[in-house]
Amino acid sequence: MDHAELQRFGMSYAAAWCSQSAACVAEFYEEGGSLQINLGLPSVGRSSIAATAKSFMTAFPDMVVSMVDVSANQDGAIFQWTLAGTNTGPGGTGNAVQIGGYEIWQFGGTGLILRSRGHFDEADYQRQLNVR
Repeated sequence: MDHAELQRFGMSYAAAWCSQSAACVAEFYEEGGSLQINLGLPSVGRSSIAATAKSFMTAFPDMVVSMVDVSANQDGAIFQWTLAGTNTGPGGTGNAVQIGGYEIWQFGGTGLILRSRGHFDEADYQRQLNVR
């Protein structure tokens, strides 16, 4: 994938996260792809990835994910993002959250994500969720 294609891929991926369609996020992954967040158990396969995306979309109905940057590396790419939203989903705190993070992508043979390892500051996220 050249630089322009990677930029388009990253922008489209961010837009999928904003779409409130978890299936749209999952379509960026190989059939057997995986998404791991903060060293948690990976979501493996599109249905599992969609369920993970849906959990964020449900918690933050107004969620906006913005691409900060995406760049190629020797193994794939690094996708840097920000997430902003209000935790108004079921059982939500009503608090606004704004966090930044990144995903390290490895691509599969079809040009889709085979493995994504995502990272964000969990302590800051929890602090923002629970501010009184």
